[in-house]
Amino acid sequence: MVTVLNTSRPAGKARHPEKAHRPDQPVHKKPDWIRVKAPVSKGFRETNEIVKSHNLVTVCGEAGCPNIGECWEQKHASFMIMGEICTRACAFCNVTTGMPTHLDKDEPVNVAKAVKKMGLNHVVITSVDRDDLDDGGAQHFVDVIEAIREHSPTTTVEILTPDFLRKEGALETVVAAKPDVFNHNLETVASNYLTVRPGARYFHSMRLLQRVKELDPTIFTKSGIMVGLGEERNEVLQLMDDLRTADVDFLTIGQYLQPTKKHHEVIRFVTPDEFKSFETIAYSKGFLMVSASPLTRSSHHAGSDFEKLRANREAKLAAAQ
Repeated sequence: MVTVLNTSRPAGKARHPEKAHRPDQPVHKKPDWIRVKAPVSKGFRETNEIVKSHNLVTVCGEAGCPNIGECWEQKHASFMIMGEICTRACAFCNVTTGMPTHLDKDEPVNVAKAVKKMGLNHVVITSVDRDDLDDGGAQHFVDVIEAIREHSPTTTVEILTPDFLRKEGALETVVAAKPDVFNHNLETVASNYLTVRPGARYFHSMRLLQRVKELDPTIFTKSGIMVGLGEERNEVLQLMDDLRTADVDFLTIGQYLQPTKKHHEVIRFVTPDEFKSFETIAYSKGFLMVSASPLTRSSHHAGSDFEKLRANREAKLAAAQ
């Protein structure tokens, strides 16, 4: 994913004012299996220039994504629409919290132009939470999807949306635009929601994903979680079962990495072998695609994963005939 610095925040103003009063949390040394290259390549610089020249924002830099160097070098980008200021204050997230600015009416076209210039076969569109908007930003998602399809008709579109909590009709508006993949991340197990994701509701998010399939069974659905936040193994397995009940196709599982001392502590670094075990179990439960590793993120390898996802569905349908 890609981002630019938040230039709208006044100098000296806290990025996370709601966390300022919290005691510092321990920051633990990362294990050897979590290592990434510094983003210094030519491809990284070129991608950065395209993003800046189109006045765009994405989540990699804002959220401190460890894969930014790899993705930008390959000119893979996930655009974060509706600004860089979120109305939520999740304990794990490094995106700025506060009162967002007005929507940029030129953003859909600017995103579409950047997608075309970068020659993207598959693009991920995500956003901050916009609880201040009557529709939670649903129509803006639609405008971006339509602009991309106008400028790059062959590009497949994956959206990673907020939960549209208490925004009646918002989900239906977005689904009607027929994105190729509808992603909404659960982020963590149900028991962690009050401390990790206090502005959200586990079963609302689960129902959101289920409703997408009810509205349009042809749309691929996807969700992701972080581990290392104090969850129990059996809770992760229950979450898998809940997602399969909602007919979700694709599950991603990655290691939580703590952005600052004011964010939720990393309770445990999950080993690569444990991630492999989660992957094996998830496939046995019927997911079409599973990505589980310490550095897995929702949009990492999204393009190639989409091709595999589509092929896996075709193979499953053929086997059922």
